[in-house]
Amino acid sequence: MPTLLLIDDNPSVLKALSILFSLQDYRVLTAEDPEAGLAKLANDEVDLVIQDMNFAADTTSGAEGEALFRSIRARHPDLPVILLTAWTHLDAAVQLVKAGAADYLSKPWDDRRLTASVQNLLELGQVQRELTQRVQADQAQRRALERQFDLRGYVWADPLTERVLNLACQVARADVPVLIRGPNGAGKEGIAAIIQANSAVKTGPMITLNCGALPAELIEAELFGADAGAYTGASKAREGKFEAADGGTLFLDEIGNLPLAGQMKLLRVLETGRFERLGSNRERQVRVRVISATNADLPAMIKRGQFREDLYYRLNLIEIQLPALCERPRDILPLARHFLRADQVLSESAEQALRQYPWPGNVRELKNAITRASLLARDITITAEDLHLPAREPVVASVPRDDLEPDREAIETAIARHSGVIAQAAAELGLSRQALYRRMDRLGIGRAP
Repeated sequence: MPTLLLIDDNPSVLKALSILFSLQDYRVLTAEDPEAGLAKLANDEVDLVIQDMNFAADTTSGAEGEALFRSIRARHPDLPVILLTAWTHLDAAVQLVKAGAADYLSKPWDDRRLTASVQNLLELGQVQRELTQRVQADQAQRRALERQFDLRGYVWADPLTERVLNLACQVARADVPVLIRGPNGAGKEGIAAIIQANSAVKTGPMITLNCGALPAELIEAELFGADAGAYTGASKAREGKFEAADGGTLFLDEIGNLPLAGQMKLLRVLETGRFERLGSNRERQVRVRVISATNADLPAMIKRGQFREDLYYRLNLIEIQLPALCERPRDILPLARHFLRADQVLSESAEQALRQYPWPGNVRELKNAITRASLLARDITITAEDLHLPAREPVVASVPRDDLEPDREAIETAIARHSGVIAQAAAELGLSRQALYRRMDRLGIGRAP
């Protein structure tokens, strides 16, 4: 039952208000002067105060009421206070509302307006308390996560990201492969680093290989190493990533780009820990934790014969899905502030622009935008104009275009027009991002690393 405190020097007013609110199932406390009112606030839980503005006889200035209000505000900054007076001074009312008064009503009051104001303020207070409790619980969970695990300075605020971090930390100690799925630029490598930092092999090396950044004929040599003369230009033996990662972690980014021959050898290493360098017949033994990542639709690639099904199930014993930045909007501003120079701040217009932009390039695009604005801004305050974010073009609704296959020229033109941002190119072509990737693969159009 909500508790109201009524502070007024007129016993008739206190009686009338007590009856009014008692009939509505409110608990009512009364006080006839500011000192008594403050004493009851100190000794009881109160949800809302209704106070008079004048207490001494023949005074109409409102100074006593203002002093009482400011005392209440200083001791209970979140407590809603309704000011009630027979002498309405508009300037004083405006100033006190600016100072935090919840409402300002004149006597004689309108019962319906007063009760509606009380009800609305109590409901708002309940919502604010629940929000505060939720924020405090989130902060407590975050602090517990930061105390328990090494998060490598990862910046986040969105509950969706926290769930990803929780899962990553939970599986870190298990000596099993992990597959991280998510769009380009979303921060998959950061999640891999957290898994490594909290794993049983955290003191070992963490070696990274982007399978999409190398020609297919060189990936196997990068993974497994090569003896001298194994291929043209191999003048001396070289160590592969598996050997370099022995006793630690190997992070294979863009695993979907690994050629079938390399997939078969990778499967064998995952199962036995043994492999051979290119051009060598000698088996080598390693102990490596493999974490892989991709933005590709691996099940669809399996159906097309582009990815081994047995390797897929070996890699994703634990699968972590990292959402796009637009799906975890509460991360945007903390990340933006993290990327700023220490002496710079974001203006309100910049924050609004950052929140409204869809970030098709995810965290990588956000970092580039903030870095660019930091360099080009003329002041320490970054404005929306400094960000130079692309204008959001309306997406025209279209029918599915599976039967209207865009040709190579149309796809390449769309990709170039959107500076390689696949999500935007796909929207122009009326395709999903994965559908566009499938057509690119079919037509032999390379993906940007």
